[in-house]
Amino acid sequence: MAEHPAYPVGLRLTGRRVVVLGGGQVAQRRLPALIAAGADIRLVSPTATPSVEAMADAGELTWERRPYEEGDLAQAWYALIATSDTEANTRASGEAEAHRVWCVRSDDADAATAWTPATGHSEGVTVAVLTTNARGRDPRHTAAIRDAVVEGLRDGTLVAPHHRTRTPGVALVGGGPGDPDLITVRGRRLLAEADVVIADRLGPRDLLAELPPHVEVIDAAKIPYGRFMAQEAINNALIEHAKQGKSVVRLKGGDPFVFGRGMEEAQALAEAGIACTVVPGISSSISVPGAAGIPVTHRGVAHEFTVVSGHVAPDDERSLVDWPALAKLRGTLVVLMGVDKIGAIARTLIGNGKPADTPVALVQEGTTAAQRRVDATLETVAETARAQDVKPPAVIVIGDVVNVGPESSA
Repeated sequence: MAEHPAYPVGLRLTGRRVVVLGGGQVAQRRLPALIAAGADIRLVSPTATPSVEAMADAGELTWERRPYEEGDLAQAWYALIATSDTEANTRASGEAEAHRVWCVRSDDADAATAWTPATGHSEGVTVAVLTTNARGRDPRHTAAIRDAVVEGLRDGTLVAPHHRTRTPGVALVGGGPGDPDLITVRGRRLLAEADVVIADRLGPRDLLAELPPHVEVIDAAKIPYGRFMAQEAINNALIEHAKQGKSVVRLKGGDPFVFGRGMEEAQALAEAGIACTVVPGISSSISVPGAAGIPVTHRGVAHEFTVVSGHVAPDDERSLVDWPALAKLRGTLVVLMGVDKIGAIARTLIGNGKPADTPVALVQEGTTAAQRRVDATLETVAETARAQDVKPPAVIVIGDVVNVGPESSA
C-alpha cells in the first residue's frame, strides 16, 4: 500500500485541553510552545524535570503526579505521549485513537496519528518543517532546513523583493562590541530592511558590506581627536531621511544607551515627531572582558561591577564620576573610553585607597580579529599602556577578576 505524506495543519489550542504524558526532557522541550499557544495543559506524570516542575509551580499547567490511567485522554483535543513506559504509551495511543484525539508519540512515530514539526519563529511568521513520510524521518535534517529558513527570514536574505518589509521611521540599533555575529537578530533584520544606515566607527563594520547597493550608508564616525560628525548633524540626518519616508537605521557600537548618546537621538526624533525603535545591543563593558577570558563577577571574588566612562579625567570639573567612592568598592571596575586617561585614573584610585597592586587588564579591539589583551596593575598600567601602544577602542578592567580567567597572566 502506498505511503501518503502527512497533511500539515495549524492547531488553534487556546483554552482547549492538551494532555501531556511524561514530565521528562521531551515534555520540557515541547511544553513552552503549548503554553505560548494558550492551551489548557494537563500533565500526567509521577515525576518531572526541575524546569517542568517550575512551569507547574507558576500555574502554566496542571500537574497530576501519577502514572497514566485509562480515561486521561477523554476530554483532550491533542495529546503528547512521552513517558518511558512503552506499554503505557501503547495503551494511551490506543485511547487517543478511540477518542479521535490527535496524538504525538515520542517513542514510536509510526504508531502516532500526528508528528511534531521542527518549528521556528520570525516576526509573526511560524516556520514548520515536516518530512514527507515516517520512514524517511530525520530530525536533524528537518531542523537544519528549519534553521536555514528562519535565519534567512531574520537577516532579510529570504524575503521576496516585492514583499520586502520596511519599518517606518528610525531604528537605533546596538550593533554589539564589534564581531558582526554579535548583533541581535532583530538588529540584523532591520539592517536588511533599511534604506539608509548611519553608522558609527565602532559598529560592526563588516555588516555594511552585506547591504544591497541601493542602501545609502552615511559615516558618522567619531574618531578621537580626528574628524567627527557633530551630534546635531547626526540628529538632523536621521530626521531628514525619516521625513522622506525612508527606513533609517542608526547603527551604533555596543548598546545605544551605554555611553552611546542614543537618548539624545531618541529625544531629537521625538521632538520632530519621528517614530523611533530602540534595539538593545550587547555592551562592550561585559562582552569584551568575557571574550578576553575575564568574568566581571565571580563567586567569592566580586559581587558587583561598576561601569564608568573614562573620557573625562578625574580632576576635570566636567567629570560626574565619584572616583573616591569607586576606590573604596571591592568589586570590579570597568572603564570605557579611558585609554588616554588611565594614568590619571590609576593615580586617583590609588590616592583614595585602592591597592597599587590591584590587577588591571586592557582589552583592545575586543571580539574582533585584532583583539589583544595587556595586563598590568594600577601602579604600572600607565607605563604599560604606553609601552605596549594600547589604542582605543579598549575596555579596561580593574579588580581581582582579572586574575580569575583562563587567559590570565597571573
